[in-house]
Amino acid sequence: QVQLVESGGGLVQAGGSLRLSCTASGRTVNNAAMGWFRQAPGKERVFVASISWSVGSTFYADSVKGRFTISKVNAKNTVYLQMNSLKPEDTAVYYCAALGDSYMSFSRTPEAYPYWGQGTQVTVSS
Repeated sequence: QVQLVESGGGLVQAGGSLRLSCTASGRTVNNAAMGWFRQAPGKERVFVASISWSVGSTFYADSVKGRFTISKVNAKNTVYLQMNSLKPEDTAVYYCAALGDSYMSFSRTPEAYPYWGQGTQVTVSS
């Protein structure tokens, strides 16, 4: 099992920045990748970004390319999501997820991730 704890959400004005953190614990040795997803009220959970744990390859949703950056510190089992130039449409609950021991190093599909954090609210005011 892998446990994930997120932090860093909050309220920010449009154009501002926030940094989310997610720390993994438990059986993290063979964790293939970490991802960030978000879910706005009444909408499905959607992919935001992911990073492969060994190589550090990154992938982004088109809606956040150039504004968000995913990074990791292996020694801390922590992944970050730096969010710049935030827009009101970025408002959502943001979830951290882990692929665990998987042959995949990337997935945009929430169903591929067996481990999830509790979520952190990000609200961007106009």
